[in-house]
Amino acid sequence: MDDTLTPALLAFFDSAPEEFSLACALLEGILAACPGSAAVVQKTQITLKGRHVFAALSLPRRSRDRKAHRLTLTLGLARRLDSPRVDLATEPYPGRWTHHFLLSAPEDLDGPMLAWIQEAYAFAEGKGRAH
Repeated sequence: MDDTLTPALLAFFDSAPEEFSLACALLEGILAACPGSAAVVQKTQITLKGRHVFAALSLPRRSRDRKAHRLTLTLGLARRLDSPRVDLATEPYPGRWTHHFLLSAPEDLDGPMLAWIQEAYAFAEGKGRAH
């Protein structure tokens, strides 16, 4: 992960310092799995993108999840995942499914999760191309 990102991450997690190290580990894994991608720290989330946004990390909205020191990973896919790991899935428009996952440890970034992240990256990068 790019060291120039650290000050922005520290500021983002100022009110949730326990999540800072989790976010760094998750970002390192995601960026390694998706070469050419980058992280951009924004006001409410950390956006992961190549040419287009494919994922985001944010603090959970529910207080019980915040107390458990989790982060929400959001992925956009062309299909709905059928997995108990999905906290919430919505179809904002036909052919695009938004999935939310609650992550509490770097180990949550295992083989299946990395495959879904790479699938989201490929889906986002394919925008605008004929299928």
